[in-house]
Amino acid sequence: MSGAEFALIAVTITLAAGLQSSIGFGLGLFAAPVIALVDPTLLPGAVVILGTSVALLVAVRERASIDFRGAGWAMVGRLPGTAVGAALVATLPTRGLSLALAASVLAGVGLSIAGWRPEPRRRAVVAAGLASGVMGTATAIGGPPMALVWQGSSGPRMRGTMSAYFIAGSVFSLVALLAVGALETRTVTIAVALLPALVLGFVLSRLVRPWLDADRLRTAALAVSAAGAVLVVVAG
Repeated sequence: MSGAEFALIAVTITLAAGLQSSIGFGLGLFAAPVIALVDPTLLPGAVVILGTSVALLVAVRERASIDFRGAGWAMVGRLPGTAVGAALVATLPTRGLSLALAASVLAGVGLSIAGWRPEPRRRAVVAAGLASGVMGTATAIGGPPMALVWQGSSGPRMRGTMSAYFIAGSVFSLVALLAVGALETRTVTIAVALLPALVLGFVLSRLVRPWLDADRLRTAALAVSAAGAVLVVVAG
């Protein structure tokens, strides 16, 4: 990876971390399409590691508003979903994963635009956890299913609950990726090198949150993610 490519990914991670710190999800949606174009071998491992890191920061900040019961039911679905996602990583080629990533992004964007808003009841949360486990492990994009379930919650509750869920779910995803040999030392090294960019995005989100509407941020993330997904399809 060249210095320019690393710089591009670092800037992307800063913006993506700022987005997730503001609305509770979005790092994978924003960053994964760019990484897929620059260096698809980093997927999904690097984004899962970085997503876990920013989720930890947000969960600490919003700890008073976390719905631990809801996050727990989501994990019930996440476990089998993680196993399916890991199997996809082990069997699909890199290009196939890139195209699966694009399809996942576009599906999440389409559902969000359609305005489907299920009630965050036990069955819906478990189902969303299952879908999130598959997508999060196979493509590093596990946010959209959970965001659809909790999008009617207050900002702090949505950010905190999703972050608590992402921390636990991402740990299982990392274990699954290790188990199938899909997490290389190089991926971990680059993810660690990107942590300063991630922390910068988290800090910046605290400065701009009072002036930026969460709905506008979410709309921008969906638009950029859709554009990135289209680029991945063209490149593939």
